[in-house]
Amino acid sequence: MSPSPATLAALATSPTAGAVGILRLSGPASLEVGRMLAPGVPASPTPRHAYLASFVEASGAVLDEGLFLYFRAPQSFTGEDVVELQAHGSPRLLRMLLARALEHPAVRPARPGEFTRRAFLNGRIDLTRAEAVADLVAADSEAAVRAAAAGLAGALSARVRALEEPLRSLHADLEGVLNFPEEAEGADEGAEHRVSELRAVAEGLLAEVGRGRLVRRGARVALYGPVNAGKSTLFNRLVGEERALVDEEPGTTRDVLEARVEWEGLGVTLLDTAGLRAAPGRIEALGIARTREALAAVDLAVLVLPPEAGEDEAGAWLREAGATPVLRVSGKCDVRRGVESPGEDVPVSGRTGEGVERLRSLMLSRLWGGGAPSAVALVSERHADALRRASEALARAESACRVATLEVISGEVGLALEALGEVSGTSASEALLDAIFQRFCIGK
Repeated sequence: MSPSPATLAALATSPTAGAVGILRLSGPASLEVGRMLAPGVPASPTPRHAYLASFVEASGAVLDEGLFLYFRAPQSFTGEDVVELQAHGSPRLLRMLLARALEHPAVRPARPGEFTRRAFLNGRIDLTRAEAVADLVAADSEAAVRAAAAGLAGALSARVRALEEPLRSLHADLEGVLNFPEEAEGADEGAEHRVSELRAVAEGLLAEVGRGRLVRRGARVALYGPVNAGKSTLFNRLVGEERALVDEEPGTTRDVLEARVEWEGLGVTLLDTAGLRAAPGRIEALGIARTREALAAVDLAVLVLPPEAGEDEAGAWLREAGATPVLRVSGKCDVRRGVESPGEDVPVSGRTGEGVERLRSLMLSRLWGGGAPSAVALVSERHADALRRASEALARAESACRVATLEVISGEVGLALEALGEVSGTSASEALLDAIFQRFCIGK
């Protein structure tokens, strides 16, 4: 019989002054420890009922008055007995209450994410929903909040389960034919069609990786092009304030400037880069080098050209961006009327604001490719790697259906299941769980 798990204690609110601070306890001794701090609470408190209680130190002296809440196992976030003391948000007071709780021999400090980890281990949530908790805490844009909330509600879990369950059924049929050929005869019929359908589903999930990346960290967009084309003026207009210096002298911008904005719920970091030209000064040359580095690391480059630029010149600037997608802009359209913009360039004026709303709309369209940020499944890099391996294994299984033995097909399907299990948590190793929950804050 395994020993009872330790009771965890941690502050669940920020260690800064505020209106309310919360001490959270989870584990078999939670009620005992909670009543040690709030002895006026009944010995058998009503679960999910808020009690007004006095919080005391060891001598019995009252430290504060606040709320006492008890959540009885398994109907709690962690699946264990949970107690929360809601006190006034004095950091010193909260540290005193925590120290008093830790004096109990059954209590130890919670590690980062350990409350959520216990919720996962006790079957209260699966791994994708556990990760969504951390995503919601870290969300810094409306799109990230909405996507994390969808993940917490099980949106990604449902999609992974819709792939994992039929895949497990297929694997069971294949293994049945291999191990019990007479009893399971014919169970492998149509295996190629089943594998093909499941591979398509896996690839559909994988296709959302790019959007999930944008939701998590926000998009990065760089304005670049020749000197004195109006990049900094346009940058200021897009940001909504005078962040970049603007002057008629070419080469004003010497470094990469950054500003974060939020457009239609998506966090966007705009970069104003040094103008590119053939014979810059020494300091300006360093800025140009940083421009080229930035162009290789952004999600979208906005090429700002003077209206009189020809297609040959535009082509040269396009090559500077390498593999990064480019949106072409004809700048300073307010001072160069009558000059026809090359190709499909968007005419804009950072000074007057002409064309800026259309540019903003086009930028969002290029980043998202249509659709709304709130509809994006929050797919992390870890999910992406696992989904990629599952998709590749199913592609190999599909090919094996035509040329290889049933053992090979079943083996590849098994590898796909294992990879998907890393997303849902059904085959997650301790090392993987450690890596995931270490990014959580203490108290969550």
